[in-house]
Amino acid sequence: MTQTSQWPVPKDSIRYVVPEPIIRLLASHPLTRDLYPLAFGHYRRATGHHMHREHHHDNLLIYCTEGKAFLNVLGEPYTVEAGDLLLLPAGANHRYTADPDNPWTIHWVHYTGPLAEDFRNYMGFDGPTRIRHLGRQPRLLVDFNGLLSVRQTGFRARGLIHAANRLRQLLAAVPINADETGHERQAELDTIHNYMREHLDERISLEELADLAGLSPAHFATRYREQTGTSPIQHFLHLKVERACQLLDTTSSSFADISRRLGYDDAYYFSRLFKKVMGQSPRDYRHTARH
Repeated sequence: MTQTSQWPVPKDSIRYVVPEPIIRLLASHPLTRDLYPLAFGHYRRATGHHMHREHHHDNLLIYCTEGKAFLNVLGEPYTVEAGDLLLLPAGANHRYTADPDNPWTIHWVHYTGPLAEDFRNYMGFDGPTRIRHLGRQPRLLVDFNGLLSVRQTGFRARGLIHAANRLRQLLAAVPINADETGHERQAELDTIHNYMREHLDERISLEELADLAGLSPAHFATRYREQTGTSPIQHFLHLKVERACQLLDTTSSSFADISRRLGYDDAYYFSRLFKKVMGQSPRDYRHTARH
């Protein structure tokens, strides 16, 4: 059974522990057995909140929205502040204590399942990373509150199956939220992407895009891939293919005409690029029934 803190929960905070029989159901149900919650909640201004776990058997994700806490994981000290997302993985002994002068406010969820390790890496908590600073993320709060929507349903299995899938949605959205954390870099990306959309009828180079960012091509390509997971030229190609799909769907233009509109005089070459992205030729795409 998951070990939640023994902090006395005041009226404006919530602790929801999934009953053992429901946990067994979630662990065997085909829609939830890969990942499911054990307990979750919301502690507001958690004065006196502290916990020490020598043997941690599940995973604990904590999002701090106010205040501060002091954390130690495997002997390493950390300070957790507003905007920090913290993951305490299974097996990592730890302790944390809310700052007595400025106690943290947190949303949290204990969870387990075979996919927990994969989600840990996907969320960016690989290696020694314990904390990701996401800043204020309204979408993340919506996802945490989605778990709490199961309250007052009398521990109905269907409600908790829904909560388990809301948990998957929450974890899968963390990298998207992380992409939006650096306002300056996000503004730079917006400039690059707007430029791409405005020049879909041209062939632009990595050097042109790097000039917009004021970086060398190599530095720009590395930073872009870190932020988006793909190369800038690959993203530009995908924008072109998206536009080609739209024109195939909404016009009777030949693919040769569409290719020219997108900066490719060689329709055969663009057709090969299209097929590589979409998995089918432009002709097959146009004649595939979609409803």
